[in-house]
Amino acid sequence: MARPEDPRRLCRLVQEGQLLALQEELQAAGGYQGPTGDTLLHCAARNGRRDILAYLAEARGMDIEAANRDYKRPLHEAASMGHRDCVRYLLARGATVDSLKKADWTPLMMACTRKNLDVIQDLVEHGANPLLKNKDGWNSFHIASREGDPLILQYLLTVCPDAWKTESKIRRTPLHTAAMHGRLEAVNVLLERCQYEPDCKDNCGVTPFMDAIQCGHIDIARLLLEKHEACFSAEDSLGAQALHRAAVTGQDEAIRFLVSDLGVDVDTRTATHLTALHFAAKPCIWPVQVSTWFVLNFSCSWG
Repeated sequence: MARPEDPRRLCRLVQEGQLLALQEELQAAGGYQGPTGDTLLHCAARNGRRDILAYLAEARGMDIEAANRDYKRPLHEAASMGHRDCVRYLLARGATVDSLKKADWTPLMMACTRKNLDVIQDLVEHGANPLLKNKDGWNSFHIASREGDPLILQYLLTVCPDAWKTESKIRRTPLHTAAMHGRLEAVNVLLERCQYEPDCKDNCGVTPFMDAIQCGHIDIARLLLEKHEACFSAEDSLGAQALHRAAVTGQDEAIRFLVSDLGVDVDTRTATHLTALHFAAKPCIWPVQVSTWFVLNFSCSWG
């Protein structure tokens, strides 16, 4: 059995919620710091142990603003795991609501990686700023668009109507992100409440429609065509259309949709005279299925 002064045991007691045992062993232990510089407060917040959090802050006088090696504070931990009671406790104790961890992530950004509207509301009501950006240029609304919860997006737009007017450092919008990740309900909200230009392009010339197609999200591609008047023949910075990008990623159904439903010429060429079949043959990081070759060749034979 681990010795009482073993700091790892202290962390386990916090994880298991054993407050009485923790109180006893803290008397003998010299303290605790995890491998990433975590304190017991970090551990309690991460595991949703509000009673232990209160004991450590009040009886033991531990600093609720203590940062680990990634500059994460206990509020980051509680927000990222969706532990509302811990979030509310830390905020009531005066925790800095927009503290920055490594890569400039705020607790609100961390909360937006989870579908927990209550935690997001608590942070915003305590002054969290949805417009702050991390090192990649993403704000909280951008992150919420990736997760795709429509209620969270509606809430953020209500409290901060300009939250959608954001681009990452490579000019990707929340609409790009939601389309790429297949978040149909989120795309619906973005099209209804935000004013994105049709076929807005990132630094590589990629549109939300291209993102949807190359990831196989045909339902979103249809929605962008119907509600946003997306152009299925738009070209990226290399002259490739959605068809070419679908070929690279092996999206057979998307290719059939473009060719059969939309009438895209399967032999459409880029400025460098490459067809979708050429793109499918290129070495790339995407695992291309052999079936893509058959889809393209079959389409060619009937075209």
